[in-house]
Amino acid sequence: MLLNINYLYKERKLNKLFAIIASLFFVPLTLSADWTEVRIGTEGAYPPWNGTNAAGELEGAEIDMANELCDRMGVNCTFVVQDWDGIIPALLNGKYDVIIAGMSITDERKEKVDFSVGYMTDGACLVVSGDSQMASFSPSKESINLFNTDAATKQVTGQVVALLKGKTVGVQGGTIHQNFVEQYAPSAELKTYSTQDDLNLDMGAGRLDVGLADCGAFDDYMAKADSNLTSIQPTLSGGPFGDGVGGAFRKDDDDLREMFNAAIKSALADGTIGRISKEWFGRDISM
Repeated sequence: MLLNINYLYKERKLNKLFAIIASLFFVPLTLSADWTEVRIGTEGAYPPWNGTNAAGELEGAEIDMANELCDRMGVNCTFVVQDWDGIIPALLNGKYDVIIAGMSITDERKEKVDFSVGYMTDGACLVVSGDSQMASFSPSKESINLFNTDAATKQVTGQVVALLKGKTVGVQGGTIHQNFVEQYAPSAELKTYSTQDDLNLDMGAGRLDVGLADCGAFDDYMAKADSNLTSIQPTLSGGPFGDGVGGAFRKDDDDLREMFNAAIKSALADGTIGRISKEWFGRDISM
C-alpha cells in the first residue's frame, strides 16, 4: 500500500511538471498580436511631414506614405492625432501602435522605443529675417554633419555657435532642434513652442532672432506666408539631429516593426517613398 501511495505522489509531481513546461511553450502564442488593425499616432501639425488641411483632414508626406505601407502590408490603418509633447508616452500607454510623425532616430529616444529603418531625412535649417544682419551669414561650408569630427566641420560649428550667442532662438519643444541649442549653443536664449505653427507665427511677427526646424517645415511656411524670412547656411544634420526619420514602436512589438520594415524597404526600393517626398517637399528626401 505504501508503494502505491509513493507511486501516485511521484506521478502527480511529474504531471504537474509536464503541465508547467507545456504552458511555457504556449505562452508566446497567446501573447502574439493580430496586426490586421493598426493605429498610427501622428501630430497633424508639422507640414509637409504631417499636417491638417482646411477641411480638418490629415495630409502630408507621411500620411501618404503610411497609407501606402498599410496597403502593402494588407492591414487596415487608422490615424490618431496626438500633441507632440505626449506622443511617446501615449504610444507606451497603448493609445496607438506606431508613431509616424517626423520623428528622428536618436539614441535618447531608443532608450524608450524601437525604430523602423529610416524612410526620409531632411536637414535642419536656421531661419532669420531678411532684414537681419544674420541674413548675410556666410559659413565656409553649406552643410555639416555633426557626426563628423574633421577640422572643417568643427570650424563651421563654431561659427554657428558664435552666431547664435545672445540671440533668441525659437524651436518646437521636445525636439532634436531643442537638443542642438541646449548642447551646442547654451549661450543663446532658447524659446520653445508647442507646435511648429506657433513658432512660425512668432518668426513672422519678428519676435525671434532665429528659428530652427527641419528645412521642409520652414520651406512650407515661407511658401504659403507673406513673410520676409530667409534660411541661411549651413544645413545641419547628424549628432543630436539623429539618423534620419523612422517609425517608433513599443519595444515588445518586434513583429509589427518587422512588418513595417519590409514595407518601407520595398517602397524605398521601387522609388515610391522618393516620389511621395518629392510631391510634398519639392525634392527627394528618401533614404
